[in-house]
Amino acid sequence: MRTRIAFLKGHGTENDFVIVPDPENAIDLSPAAVAALCDRRAGIGGDGLLHVVRSAAHPEARAMAAEAEWFMDYRNGDGSVAEMCGNGVRVFARYLQRAGHVAAGDTAIATRGGVKTVHIAKDGDITVGMGRALLPEGDVTVSVGGRSWPARNVNMGNPHAVAFVDDLAHAGDLYTPPPFSPAAAYPDGVNVEFVVDRGPRHVALRVHERGSGETRSCGTGACAVAVAAARRDGADPKATGTPATYTVDVPGGTLVITERPDGEIEMTGPAVIVAEGVIEPEWLENALR
Repeated sequence: MRTRIAFLKGHGTENDFVIVPDPENAIDLSPAAVAALCDRRAGIGGDGLLHVVRSAAHPEARAMAAEAEWFMDYRNGDGSVAEMCGNGVRVFARYLQRAGHVAAGDTAIATRGGVKTVHIAKDGDITVGMGRALLPEGDVTVSVGGRSWPARNVNMGNPHAVAFVDDLAHAGDLYTPPPFSPAAAYPDGVNVEFVVDRGPRHVALRVHERGSGETRSCGTGACAVAVAAARRDGADPKATGTPATYTVDVPGGTLVITERPDGEIEMTGPAVIVAEGVIEPEWLENALR
């Protein structure tokens, strides 16, 4: 940490990230360092951090190196490790394109949730193959204040509880994790989405992201919401034999989610790099004291 560390800042539908390029995995990014960098007042600020590492250089990704050259070592804003981040994958891909590592078209990115296929369109939007959703059985309930709702348990490589509500204001301030039950449903915590209908196959959400609080967008959350909405609406693609596409409004923009009859889910949305610079080692040393 005695040398300057390069960074960039980017966002996908205002879900924002500190990006740290580190191809050879030479930078020790402790949870405390990540939290300091993501601090919105004393640091750079971000919902999370994208550590850009070659798969072959990271012990968690070496097995995926033959399929994907680059590994998204994603961390939440509090420094904790996360399995996946849908908006993060798009921003990660945009960085790879900007740095000249990939061109428009198809590429693959390794994550803790597996290898994700990515298509960078010439018009700017990025589509990510998010894999298949798992729908664990069992009833789940989420609560805010004196209200409680049944929630759909959806796993997109990370856990989600999707609750359909009458008004997004019912989600409260989302500064703290909404209580859920049973506790055994999510032993490591959960991302909670509160959802309202906007029209046919058109919904809007607010989300509390595990380890980050309320964020302006959540890509895996938007996918989980589309999956839950399709089941609620009788539009399960496996049952109907036709894809189900939902427009999902998030506070920071709009994502389009399509689930195919084979279960594969695609998410399309924007990704923007807004700045780049260097992290002063003296600042980081002082921040970690």
